[in-house]
Amino acid sequence: MSGLESLYQELILDHAKKPRGFGLVEPGAHSATVHQRNPVCGDEITLRVDVEGDRVASVTWEGAGCSISQASASMLVALLQEDGGDEGMPRADAEALIASFREALRSRGKIPLDEETFADAAALSGVSKYTARVKCAMLAWVALEEGLRQA
Repeated sequence: MSGLESLYQELILDHAKKPRGFGLVEPGAHSATVHQRNPVCGDEITLRVDVEGDRVASVTWEGAGCSISQASASMLVALLQEDGGDEGMPRADAEALIASFREALRSRGKIPLDEETFADAAALSGVSKYTARVKCAMLAWVALEEGLRQA
């Protein structure tokens, strides 16, 4: 295993063991709660997104499943918090992240996730080579996409 693969594996395990944004907060005036389940493996995510104007104010989640699905949800929340700051990420930027993440994960390893754009979530690039695991990594991102439509 290369040094980069080892680092990525450590990041995934760290987020799976110490998930960021875990625990649903009370719904706000403009929030949506979305549940996603992977029927193949049973991974589940319930995600709540709170929107203020055109910004994603907060995202929290609860779930159960493999370390990939749990780490992916944690990495998504960390990315939104880091890039959005106290004001929250613009909805359009969040939607663009979801689209780019989906494209990379469906690329079968041809499109790596950029570390500058995806921060810790770039560690999930290797998942794209394993089609059975792509849905695990996408659960939280699809839940956020649906939540943004509903909020």
